[in-house]
Amino acid sequence: MNTFLSRLNTIFAFTLTVLAALTFLCFLSTVFLSYSVKVSLKSNNAEVKNVQDFSVSTTRNDLGVLSFDLKADFTPLFNWNTKQLFVYLTAQYETKQNKFNQVVLWDKIVLRSDKKLHLSYNNMNTKYYFFDDGHGLRGLKNVSLHMSWNVIPTAGLLPLVSEHGQKHLFNFPVSYTPYQR
Repeated sequence: MNTFLSRLNTIFAFTLTVLAALTFLCFLSTVFLSYSVKVSLKSNNAEVKNVQDFSVSTTRNDLGVLSFDLKADFTPLFNWNTKQLFVYLTAQYETKQNKFNQVVLWDKIVLRSDKKLHLSYNNMNTKYYFFDDGHGLRGLKNVSLHMSWNVIPTAGLLPLVSEHGQKHLFNFPVSYTPYQR
């Protein structure tokens, strides 16, 4: 009546059900934890350059150049359910053409196996270009820097968290900085 394949199917289904229940219990053990830390962020040497956009050969756009200081300790975010963090820095600003602009300037993957979970950078250059789709960066005021991170768990939700504390605001200069090759 009960063949070998039928019994094997029953054992397999029971094992999957138990594993799913255990994974859900593991998820419940960390779902209510706070994944926020204090971040110290400061921008340095903000410049605006008018450079040629190589995707369209005839236009020139504004390129924002800046460096930043960053201090953050991500040690409290790592528990048994955290595999890694995806940390990134964005700049948000408003121009006459667009009410909301957001540009990713820098990112880093912090692994559980990394020895250094405390990030401390001074005069770090941005990893990605800060291009505007026109001439909106020159003289721009109140550009805000935001540090955010995604927590990549072993099981469960993927929380997106932003830094606690005040936003860091800076201004771009009114005149272009000469572009040097």
